[in-house]
Amino acid sequence: MTDTRSGFWEHFEHPADIGVRGVGDTLAEAFSQAAMALCAIITNPQRVRPRQAITIHCEEPDLELLLADWLNALIFEMATRRMLFSRFDVTVEDGCLRAKAWGEPVDVPRHRPAVEVKGATYTELRVYQDNRGHWVAQCVVDV
Repeated sequence: MTDTRSGFWEHFEHPADIGVRGVGDTLAEAFSQAAMALCAIITNPQRVRPRQAITIHCEEPDLELLLADWLNALIFEMATRRMLFSRFDVTVEDGCLRAKAWGEPVDVPRHRPAVEVKGATYTELRVYQDNRGHWVAQCVVDV
């Protein structure tokens, strides 16, 4: 990864599923961007209005497992609330993630959901700082 931007998300190739990667100046920003990459698998995030906020809390001392828990919590909320999200405010401290996710109920004609994400996996699960000091949070999700 040679990109000099911070605070971005991207997808990466995987033979069977889709990889999500978030990059940020802080760990929290990387987790937030990974969540955006997750939601962008389903629809263009610009189509999702941040009308309702939900709160998510995860605890896990291992940062990689915390990322998987965070993404799986979002997937659970999307499935049970039938919502999509487009904005995130995340804090990560001492193995504890607290977040607000803003979104709205699914509107099929407007959102045009492409796939249903089933879960974050441990495949290519990594959370680390790159050689420029940016945080990277990534994994493969099952679609």
